[in-house]
Amino acid sequence: MTLTQLGAFVLVARLGSVKEAARALNVSEPAVSQALAALRQHLGDPLIVRGPGGMTLTEGGTRLLPVASQMVVLGAEAEGAVRDARGAPEALRVVATAAVAEFVATPLLDAFARRTARAVEGGSGVVARREIPVLLHNRLADVALGPYLGNEPGLVSEPVFRARLVAVGTAPVPHPVWLVDPSGTDPASETSGLLRRLKVPEDRIRVYPNQTAAWAAAADGDGLAIALAHLVAPRVQRGELSVVATPATPVEVRWHVTTLPADRRSALAGSFARFLATADALHVMRTPGSGVPPSRFRPPVYVTLWS
Repeated sequence: MTLTQLGAFVLVARLGSVKEAARALNVSEPAVSQALAALRQHLGDPLIVRGPGGMTLTEGGTRLLPVASQMVVLGAEAEGAVRDARGAPEALRVVATAAVAEFVATPLLDAFARRTARAVEGGSGVVARREIPVLLHNRLADVALGPYLGNEPGLVSEPVFRARLVAVGTAPVPHPVWLVDPSGTDPASETSGLLRRLKVPEDRIRVYPNQTAAWAAAADGDGLAIALAHLVAPRVQRGELSVVATPATPVEVRWHVTTLPADRRSALAGSFARFLATADALHVMRTPGSGVPPSRFRPPVYVTLWS
């Protein structure tokens, strides 16, 4: 029985599917299935069975889940202890929704590293909203930036920035194609919520690798893109794009910082959360510069184990 197997089990159980667990771990579905199969064989119990309503835990799986979660947390803490013993920089793993990861997460980590007296090795990546609580609770991520998650048990979520979603393009059209970043495929995202309010059918949605690519396509006249107003403002000022009025925009959104409670999160995660309330952090969030292509978040513990 290994941490790899236990981690796969925990994420399948918490997220409800092998596909979602593989996405959260940034590995292939067969890798998750193989780890889960090995754990089932070792324990002599199916642990999770698929039924009409989705994945269901067996009695053995129900009893294993809290124990496995604790072991995964201890594995992450063990990695941190060894890093500290080696004198390695302290790891700060930030997960974020697509636009935040593309434009804000890396500049914020850089600004924080310049301010703190500690040696920090920051890393960030894109996650879907429903993956965030699982990653935070299992210490696979330290801080989340994006949606409000204060209604999730055991998490603290505070607002850090207010923004507006707008539609941009070259000209209004009656039935536009909508050009979105990967958040458009996340049912819990603000982008998806906006598309639902506009009653946009799936055949009029095009998903691009990031928001910058979606804006470029909109500037080429391929449709309308959804954008955060302050991030797209330079392109609007240059005349590449125009803000297009719709029945559902502009809409106010808020970015939140989410962590474990103070008695459970790392000191570094707490320091980063407090940094987000400073003038330096606010300046970065207002004027972060050009975006960088966001990548999927890679939980460091599992990258090592899977490879």
